[in-house]
Amino acid sequence: MSTYKVSIVIEKDKDGYFAFCPDLQGCYTQGTNFEETMRNIEDAVRLHIADRIETGEEIPRLEFISLTSMEIVV
Repeated sequence: MSTYKVSIVIEKDKDGYFAFCPDLQGCYTQGTNFEETMRNIEDAVRLHIADRIETGEEIPRLEFISLTSMEIVV
């Protein structure tokens, strides 16, 4: 077994939560609350990586992940 570090982005809107992994193209999910969405994206990432391993595709290995936000006045 290997351990992978990936970026996860979670967005909230009026319909619930949406999560995606920008490191793994096409890896995304949704949920009705934050906790469900975290469980769902963990499953989605695990399945995505397992599929890449099975098909011999490269899996990105990140050394540094940073996420920040800022307020912009216009």
